[in-house]
Amino acid sequence: MTDPISDYLTRLRNAIKANHRIVEIPSSKLKREITRVLFEKGYILNYKFEDVVNHQGTIKIALKYHPVTKSPAIKKLDRISTPGLRKYTGVSEMPRVINGLGIAVLTTSKGIMTDKEARKHNVGGEVLCYIY
Repeated sequence: MTDPISDYLTRLRNAIKANHRIVEIPSSKLKREITRVLFEKGYILNYKFEDVVNHQGTIKIALKYHPVTKSPAIKKLDRISTPGLRKYTGVSEMPRVINGLGIAVLTTSKGIMTDKEARKHNVGGEVLCYIY
């Protein structure tokens, strides 16, 4: 697999389209941090890291849906920086997703964070994905 982050986002996207409640994804440190950011921002209901089967382990993510309309909390997942074309941004040209309604997940020198947190810490980095 050449792009594990793209695989992570595709598994989430497919599970949401199929209206699954739980999705299992192979684990890595970067995927764990992206999952933590999604949970903190309220895009997923809960998550659990399992390391019993092999050294890599899995991430179990409970997806979040509206209780009445059954619409998913995540409307769209877009991969921005790819292995073939990395997209970096500074603090001054930090992207705003849907004028602040969505989030951009960045990897910075201070860890994985959203665009709002990166502006607050005054750091730039690689734009991994847009979520809204």
